[in-house]
Amino acid sequence: MAPARTRTRGARRPAACTDARAVMAGSGDIGSGDGRGAALLGDSPSRTRGDDVADPGDYRAPAWLPGAHAQTIWPALVAPRPAVRYRRERWEAPDGDWIDLDHAVAPDVPADGPSPRPMLALFHGLEGSSDSHYARTLMAAALARGSDGVVIHFRGCSGELNRMPRAYHSGDSDEADWVLRRLAARRSAEARTGPLLVAGVSLGGNVLLKWLGERGTDASFVAAAAAVSPPQDLHAGAIVLSKGFNRLYTANFLKTLRSKSLEMLDRHPGLFDRARVAASRDFFDFDELVTAPLHGFANAIDYWRRSSCRQFLGGIEVPTLVINALNDPFMPASALAPPSEASRAVRLEYPATGGHVGFLRGAPPGRLDWLPTRLFDHFDAVLGPCAGG
Repeated sequence: MAPARTRTRGARRPAACTDARAVMAGSGDIGSGDGRGAALLGDSPSRTRGDDVADPGDYRAPAWLPGAHAQTIWPALVAPRPAVRYRRERWEAPDGDWIDLDHAVAPDVPADGPSPRPMLALFHGLEGSSDSHYARTLMAAALARGSDGVVIHFRGCSGELNRMPRAYHSGDSDEADWVLRRLAARRSAEARTGPLLVAGVSLGGNVLLKWLGERGTDASFVAAAAAVSPPQDLHAGAIVLSKGFNRLYTANFLKTLRSKSLEMLDRHPGLFDRARVAASRDFFDFDELVTAPLHGFANAIDYWRRSSCRQFLGGIEVPTLVINALNDPFMPASALAPPSEASRAVRLEYPATGGHVGFLRGAPPGRLDWLPTRLFDHFDAVLGPCAGG
């Protein structure tokens, strides 16, 4: 479905909150491509002539952690992460399936009932969960600021395979829609009056941006949003993840994706070819064999074309921050949208370093606090004191 291309002249926000700064950008069109060897949305660089240049922001990787791969792997595997206690809640889905939500538990704060506390809802990345380094860091930061926090698990990512013959994918914006609307409705019913803030990381960021762009002003029950390392062009990402050192990331993802898919096949025979799935070695294979047919796409190219979030940035009405490092090994800088493709509600920040969902700072072993600080600075800028509880 083609996104709305309406240019926004102002950002919608709760009447009780005030703006501390304006958000930026414009709108434009994108090209399309095809074939295994070319990026889906073209090869024009994200940093273009004139004013159509994304803000680099203030992030700088520490000198002791050089290179995109180190800046991606060290934060995920080595850097200390905060301890967060979760309370799990299971929701029945409209199609007879279920999802799990993990609520970050704040000591001495009631789990329900009236409250002015804001809530940060997080969509995790591919094969991520509430235990991912960024999830624990963002949830701990939310609690420290007097906000509630919840990690929304995509199907099959909370430690248990789901009932239905489907999984999750980068374009799953209908899933995001019913989850966020139910979350907002319950908060309203319980007189939890604080603003709803939403973040998405990697795949979850793509889902969030697609949802925001598709819904436009219908998403305005969300006060502000942020996406971290979203794969703006899924075809371009599949290409780079099939080459060189990046194949190690792909192998790590496919190890669990294949396992879950074959377990699903045991429950629902005939969904796809077991031998070909077991032999899949990149996302061209896996998305062609599993993701596309399970979720109503003609093939992998169709899935990537329809799901890439870059084409939806122009329809976003909710004040939204998008952060992509230019050295992200999962996404070439040439595939990132310039500001002219985004609405004025969107602020694009493309720091030169940071890797994929890395953004470490400080002396070894480093700290993960730059990312939550930047996101909450954005929320504060949009909402003023409302974002801090």
